[in-house]
Amino acid sequence: FGLGVPVILRNSEETESSTRVLKKRMRQVKNPFGLAISHPDTASVTKGVTLTPDCLEDCVLTCYWGCNVQKLHEALQKHVYCFRINTPQALEDALYNEYLYRQQYLYPFLKFIKKNEKEEKYCQLPEDAQVVDFGPVPRARYPLIALLTLADEEDREIYDIISMVAVIHIPDESYRLSCRILYQYLLLAQGQYHDLKQLFMSANSTAPSSCDTSPGERSIDKSLLEKAGLAEDEPELHEENSKDCVVCQNGPVNWVLLPCRHTCLCDGCIRYFQQCPMCRQFVQESFPLCSKKEQDEDESTQILED
Repeated sequence: FGLGVPVILRNSEETESSTRVLKKRMRQVKNPFGLAISHPDTASVTKGVTLTPDCLEDCVLTCYWGCNVQKLHEALQKHVYCFRINTPQALEDALYNEYLYRQQYLYPFLKFIKKNEKEEKYCQLPEDAQVVDFGPVPRARYPLIALLTLADEEDREIYDIISMVAVIHIPDESYRLSCRILYQYLLLAQGQYHDLKQLFMSANSTAPSSCDTSPGERSIDKSLLEKAGLAEDEPELHEENSKDCVVCQNGPVNWVLLPCRHTCLCDGCIRYFQQCPMCRQFVQESFPLCSKKEQDEDESTQILED
């Protein structure tokens, strides 16, 4: 704060950070499971919810209403230490049947949902269950758990990911947060499980955003999420619709920064940043979406097509 303070001037070519950000070692696996909520604005505990599975192989969709929160997380630990949850029966054994109602969805005349069949499945509690809400937060039960498992035993030997557990919030009289998937757990054949996280990346897309609700509804949802301890740290950033690096605006985005999960830097700019250029959070680790070899193959494919 004085005139005697020395100033160090750096050449623009010498601005590379002396402290390297750790590059996280990643292993690429194929996820055979996909699940989406159709018409989330009409979903409720009394009216039910419509789910659309989209799987690479024949699968079985099983839904559990009012699953005990503690028992579910104990079941996930049993997958790690005791036995693999690769069938609905295995999950039910791990849960000790601590749920209110079970529904299973199969393809007509078959014991599974056919692969690549994006057919809507309607899930609703029976009237005799007499459940209109699951009480105030924090809750002892999740409204709905959806389990996707591979129907064919041979497929369980091929894929690393053998099942997926989705925790779904459904609005009721006590908690009007809009319908959404809160967590997705991918269960591996080796006994691990991972929480599937969303990457924050701007992209050229004409598809509607996930927040099609009004500003008032979004603010209500945010306050409800904060109340339940589920609010994400992601600020509402107005990003440009571009797949180019946010720094140089030239190279394609390829690097994911952790823990903020912003995907905003190219291969050339990643080495210059210890803080995320989007949110300014310090970067602990980073990993590329695709390797240099895969990028070269994509470029060569485009040249051949041209």
